[in-house]
Amino acid sequence: MRAILDVVMLILDIYVYIIIASAVFSWLFAFNVVNPGNQFVGMVGNFLHQATEPLLRPIRNKMPNLGTIDISPIILLLAIFFLRSIIVRYVYPNVF
Repeated sequence: MRAILDVVMLILDIYVYIIIASAVFSWLFAFNVVNPGNQFVGMVGNFLHQATEPLLRPIRNKMPNLGTIDISPIILLLAIFFLRSIIVRYVYPNVF
C-alpha cells in the first residue's frame, strides 16, 4: 500500500510542475515571447492545455470574474498541497 501512496505522491508532484509550466507558458504566449506558429511550441502548449484544463475549468466556472487575472492555477496548487499534506500526515502513517 505504501508503494501505491508513493506513486500517488509522485504523480501529484509531477502535476504540480505541469501546472507551473502551463502558467509560465501562458504568460510567454500572452506576451508574444514564443512563436505560436512553431510546431513544437504548439505541441507543448496543446499538451499543457489538455493536461491542466480538465481540473482548472471547474475552478474557473465557480470563481467570480476577475478580469484578466486567472488565479485558478493557484487554487489548484493549494488543493494539491492540501491533499499531499493529508496523505503524508494521516494516511501514510496508518498504512502497514
